Amino acid sequence: MMTFADRLLHWWDSDGRKDLPWQVDKTPYRVWLSEVMLQQTQVSTVIPYFHRFVQQLPDVPTLAHADLDAVLHLWTGLGYYARARNLHRAAQLLMRDHHGQLPHDIQSLIALPGIGRSTAHAIATLALGQRAAILDGNVKRVLTRWQAIDAWPGQPAIERALWQLADELTPHARAADYTQAIMDLGATCCTRRRPQCVRCPVTEDCRARQQARTGALPARKPRRALPERTTRMLIIENADGAFLLEHRPPTGLWGGLWSFPEGASADAVVDSLRQLGFAADDAISQRDLPELTHTFTHFRLRISPTRLRVDSTPLRLMEPSRFVWYKPGTQQIGLSRPVTRLLDALPDYE
Repeated sequence: MMTFADRLLHWWDSDGRKDLPWQVDKTPYRVWLSEVMLQQTQVSTVIPYFHRFVQQLPDVPTLAHADLDAVLHLWTGLGYYARARNLHRAAQLLMRDHHGQLPHDIQSLIALPGIGRSTAHAIATLALGQRAAILDGNVKRVLTRWQAIDAWPGQPAIERALWQLADELTPHARAADYTQAIMDLGATCCTRRRPQCVRCPVTEDCRARQQARTGALPARKPRRALPERTTRMLIIENADGAFLLEHRPPTGLWGGLWSFPEGASADAVVDSLRQLGFAADDAISQRDLPELTHTFTHFRLRISPTRLRVDSTPLRLMEPSRFVWYKPGTQQIGLSRPVTRLLDALPDYE
């Protein structure tokens, strides 16, 4: 029987995807960008974002010198915005410390913001011609099923065992093709739901298939109830049809993005805005909108939106460092996901 790697390579040669945008005109920068975008995000979702991103920011120097707002604007809707902030910061460090080039040393790659072990190994293998095993979500699923490992892959001991197995299976010849093959296998064949085992090149000795347990593996992370938080967002629209947005702090929830002002209650938000120049009678209409729920990895946020129309625009609110009057479609800034959802829904509440 051929080795695990031989079978994957044979399968990839005939059935693997070879025309993804980061595989065409491959450069270390494009591979790095794709690996970051693909963290916790499906290929089909990433492709249009990747195209837009490289069209406007085609290389490390352009990214490093871009305004963070422009980067976040290109990322708006893709989620996990720390990835975009880290990408921008890493590009600046590459310009400062590595002459604008991704380093070949894996530890130097890992030292960059937003690049963990698996991402660094993928860049080293796919873009820099090195042999380095990877262990992203797709690879974990393939190996966990192939060996019928009956435990959550995120447990430290299980993850260490999977890293060792991944390294043992990675060949010295055609390491880049093998890496692409095992990621592709997990993405297109050994999928989370309804895996297509009849198409799998390693199905003959897949223990999960032999035990009829492909649907049960990998074991899921032990669940715990998501805690809930609440906030009120104030949707303030002026006479020109522009909306007041506040710049979030650079770190934390929606770090660096623009969002509606918020607080514990509508009165609390209005009080704080009065301190910035609004008069008590500036609001010409006020209406509470349906609650919006936004789920993060570690908690669920319940948002109570209140819409206010005002007939004045206090000068103090024009400070670009903290507030901006935003007219949809006319400015390129990074928006938090609830902002885009609420703006899209406003016509339904007219």
